[in-house]
Amino acid sequence: MQRYQAGDADAFRQLYALVAPKMLGYLGKLTKSRASADDLLQHTFLKIHRARGAYVAGADPLPWFYSIAHRTFLDEARKNQRAIVRTAGDDVPEVPAGITGESADRSDAPRADPELARAALDALGALPPQQREAVVLTKLEGKSVAEAATIAGTTVGAMKVRAHRGYEALRKLLTGAKKESAA
Repeated sequence: MQRYQAGDADAFRQLYALVAPKMLGYLGKLTKSRASADDLLQHTFLKIHRARGAYVAGADPLPWFYSIAHRTFLDEARKNQRAIVRTAGDDVPEVPAGITGESADRSDAPRADPELARAALDALGALPPQQREAVVLTKLEGKSVAEAATIAGTTVGAMKVRAHRGYEALRKLLTGAKKESAA
């Protein structure tokens, strides 16, 4: 170990050949996985290499090696056991809304008159194809924005923009149609 500490590469090879099989067995018992034990062994020797300057010359290196191996195992186990943080919005389902923007299950308003329904369909037909698709998928078919984006082959952000622009265009078209029918 003192030769390795001094920079002798051959000493490292000899040390690795003596210690690695025992440490691999130890790590294998801890992890119960050969692949994980191999990875941890490499991490352990990397840490040993980086900390070789802190080794106390003349001391038995095996306890030091095993201590580093054990801490490496614990670090990896903690990293793998960390919980995945989820935001509250991930679990909340998107509630379908009617064409007015109210949720479909809370709408107490009577059905729209046939003239207004015809105007809404005409306004929907006047939208650009991507905006029309976004409005139909999200409002008429009740798909979530993520589902609509998947169906349309676009990103969620793009679908939100398309839907918003479609709603605004419909609002303008329908406000104009409502004023015309009242006159």
